[in-house]
Amino acid sequence: MNKFWIILSHTYVNKLKTKSFLITTLMTVVITLALTNMNNIIEAFDKGGGKEKVAVLDETGQLYSPLKEQMSALNKNLQLTEFDGTEEEAEKEVEEGNFVAFVQLQFDEEQLPKATYKALTVADSSLFSDLQTGLQQIKTMLAASKINLTPAQLQQLYEPVSFEKIALEENAKTEEELNQARGLVYVLLFIIYFAVIMYASMIAMEVATEKSSRVMEILISSVSPIKQMFGKILGIGLLSLTQLAVLLSVGYFSIKRNMSSLEGGFFDAFGFGNISLSTIAYAVIFFILGYFLYATLAAFLGSLVSRIEDVQQMITPMTLLVVAGFMIAMFGLGKPDSPFIVITSYIPFFTPMIMFLRVGMLNIPVWEAVLGISILMATIAILAVFGARVYRGGVLMYGKSNSFKDIKKALQLTKKE
Repeated sequence: MNKFWIILSHTYVNKLKTKSFLITTLMTVVITLALTNMNNIIEAFDKGGGKEKVAVLDETGQLYSPLKEQMSALNKNLQLTEFDGTEEEAEKEVEEGNFVAFVQLQFDEEQLPKATYKALTVADSSLFSDLQTGLQQIKTMLAASKINLTPAQLQQLYEPVSFEKIALEENAKTEEELNQARGLVYVLLFIIYFAVIMYASMIAMEVATEKSSRVMEILISSVSPIKQMFGKILGIGLLSLTQLAVLLSVGYFSIKRNMSSLEGGFFDAFGFGNISLSTIAYAVIFFILGYFLYATLAAFLGSLVSRIEDVQQMITPMTLLVVAGFMIAMFGLGKPDSPFIVITSYIPFFTPMIMFLRVGMLNIPVWEAVLGISILMATIAILAVFGARVYRGGVLMYGKSNSFKDIKKALQLTKKE
């Protein structure tokens, strides 16, 4: 066992010291800090004069005031200014950068509002959409007054229909709980997806690097292939947990520090205001099992190549499996109880993401989650035994490798030993 721990610690420490790991961790920490301080960053830009200034050329003499009132409710970052000059002068002001755009207000033949929007570019669709919405509301009020509708009647006409969702199943989640769970599961699915791809690829690259430097020939004579493979898998696994621990710690303390500014909005919409312990537990379980599943697969695929350039080609099918699982999970966010999602949640290569999606969004029986975990663990065990045999023969193979026929050759080499 001493040799196993030496390989494990060597893999962990060497990868921990690499520039790529340190830079990736630092960049992710910066992104985490930026996301958890987003409100403060936006406020800092707003204090620096971040409001969008729009000139309003009101040829009617009646529409500017109601439009300004409507826009103050729709977009607080928009500053309307009444312009007294001509259309040509307004265009010049926009071209010189004094305004982002100008709006020309007029009445049509029926004495209802119409407008022309002019800007250097029309790429900012949100600004145009807000102005259009404000004018639409003014037009609706004017049209209603022409047919003698009272404000109360107008409000009743445009009041949304009452349409309530009620789940008949006992302990089913409410619409609000589902929306929060959907946001949380969405974020955690991304973490599982990127982590599995990144760390599994790292293992394949590690094995291929050692083979290309002929270090493997020395290792294979002193340490069994099984110890080598699992030493690397656990070493990279500890590395991934170290990186995640750093990111989660930074995120946790940053959120605690900015809790007052994060309440409501994005924070609550994504379910971070009320995370259940069971959801966190399932996220950890499926992350670890998903990692071991794909890490074992990546280790023996990496052992089949002797050049670093061939690694990505060899692990592409594995990557496509992860992508397929992620895409199915994205579909499942809208229909987590569909038969397709239920069936695919028991397919081992998709279980880490799709079964987690189901337990996160639905109140499924515990036995279903346990069954999915059991199938996943059994698959990992089978893959580990088969992978160890392939790894044992694969590390002895050199030369160009770009075909999965090499798995058969690796197994034949194992039998000859």
